[in-house]
Amino acid sequence: MIKRATRVRVGIVSIVRMGVLDVGSNTVHLLMVDAHVGARPLPAYQEKTDLRLVELIDERGSVRDHAVDELIECCRSAVRAAEDKGATSMLAFATSALRDAVGGTDVLDQVRRRAGVDLQVLSGEDEARLTFLAARRWYGWSSGRLLCLDIGGGSLEVAAGLDEDPDVAVSLPLGAARLTREWFHADPPAQSVVRELRRHVRAHVATIVGNVHRHGRPDQVVASSKTFRSLARVAGAAPSNLGPYVRRTLSRHDAHELVTKFTAMSADERAQLPGVSVGRAEQLLAGAVVADAALDLFEADDVDICPWALREGVILRQLDRLNGQDTVAGT
Repeated sequence: MIKRATRVRVGIVSIVRMGVLDVGSNTVHLLMVDAHVGARPLPAYQEKTDLRLVELIDERGSVRDHAVDELIECCRSAVRAAEDKGATSMLAFATSALRDAVGGTDVLDQVRRRAGVDLQVLSGEDEARLTFLAARRWYGWSSGRLLCLDIGGGSLEVAAGLDEDPDVAVSLPLGAARLTREWFHADPPAQSVVRELRRHVRAHVATIVGNVHRHGRPDQVVASSKTFRSLARVAGAAPSNLGPYVRRTLSRHDAHELVTKFTAMSADERAQLPGVSVGRAEQLLAGAVVADAALDLFEADDVDICPWALREGVILRQLDRLNGQDTVAGT
């Protein structure tokens, strides 16, 4: 079991091999980085399991028993991998699927008892703030006032501000997996259903636009998450194998056109598009509806796709806390 983080000193630099376990609505994702205060974290290893917790919740809102068992096995596997790869600490957190689930506390207790992993449930506001921190560090102060959008499986996070801590950070229940599960019962869905979903999403987003803009209009709009990356790739952005430093954008016009395009396609047909995995193809229409609404209502002509998101934000915040300390608690 990973208990404490120690530092390996190279010259005057203290390097930590840190693991982050992200239990999201779609995936259980382990990311390991070599990091030290003042430098960008360097990816060392990652593994991902498409658990799809948001789809394994019963009609009462509880996580099904077999899903709990699968989650526990994913956590055990992540601990083994982190130990094998030399991690000296692992931060573990869960987002909207467990945050919103009935009996989520019991699931957390089982994970702690059976897998030895202390999952911390992030609030939606925490997700928005940590994702914003990652975007701010990536783009720097020269980007001015940032507006950061992130479409997850269970929620849409929005944050904006001038500093590393945003002026406003909100979370809306508009995740791509959640909306797909609640709204689409045919493949492809009827156009009337897509129109009704569009009205629903826009009504939710409209409730926060005034509060976000009250602090000032953004100088740059950025977006993170697999959904935004997939949408940008379908619209012609560079593939991921060209690396994180190639600029990738999604325009408001393209987001709108993708809604029309995806409405006429089945999930299998969407999975044939560049940058779309089989596992994400079903959710991509709902994700496009949310992206279209956000870009339109926030009057963003286009967004830059940020390579860093919530996991990097968690790592960066922990590195900030490590500054001047010798150890950090792990799992």
